[in-house]
Amino acid sequence: MKMRTLLLAAALIAACILAVRANSLTALHSWLNYAMQILTRESHPLPYPAPPAPDEWRSMQPPDRLANVRARLLPKLQDELAAKQCQLGQPAYIRIFKESHELELWLQQATSDWTLFRTYPIACFSGTLGPKTREGDMQAPEGFYSVTAKQLNPASSYHLAFNIGYPNAYDLAQQRTGSLIMIHGDLCSVGCFAMTDPLIEEIYLIVEAALNHTPSVPVHSFPFRMTPERLSTADPTHLEFWQGLLPAYELFEKAHRVPPITVENGLYKAH
Repeated sequence: MKMRTLLLAAALIAACILAVRANSLTALHSWLNYAMQILTRESHPLPYPAPPAPDEWRSMQPPDRLANVRARLLPKLQDELAAKQCQLGQPAYIRIFKESHELELWLQQATSDWTLFRTYPIACFSGTLGPKTREGDMQAPEGFYSVTAKQLNPASSYHLAFNIGYPNAYDLAQQRTGSLIMIHGDLCSVGCFAMTDPLIEEIYLIVEAALNHTPSVPVHSFPFRMTPERLSTADPTHLEFWQGLLPAYELFEKAHRVPPITVENGLYKAH
């Protein structure tokens, strides 16, 4: 708790300095949100041996890192998956909800039905509700992204990571900028989604296994669970953008079908 208090104090000081320099309430709001995440962060224990100490981990080459993770996780991970009638290598789908700090990992059965394997607490992301629009705005993105095998990064300085593919075609059509937006380990992040080292190990292995059999893993990032009640109280600043995310959200909620997403005339279209 002492460390959290120190981190919170540092974040608040940084918020005030940045807000004064930028004359920006948005910067202050972003840093206050970041500080509160540090203070209220929840743990989510998993049934695996703990990762190596950070110094030992950093000294490992990527193949050795993955060998270490597989040796520690795979025996029990197989049991965890079987308990949900899932297995490694099935197609995967990730949904992120920023407001509730949740990352859902779904797996597709041979019957084409999607099963929720696990809901993880997001340790930290920077910014507030709303899309990422430019490099350095501290925003974690919202929208429809995907991960391919080449986006996996076992050499990450954030334990393990994978790039979600920001900016996508929609972002480019909107002339949005930014790069290297990841789902990764560690406790803190600027623009990415930090999951902690133990959680990213499980997520990474499942995504990696899915990519051995499918070209990509969709990552859909939403501001919140897009119910009519929540949308009725949404910030009007981003409401038009959020309405563009709604069809894909509703298709999965109602039919449990991950829709292909295209960009037509600069707008998202769910099929």
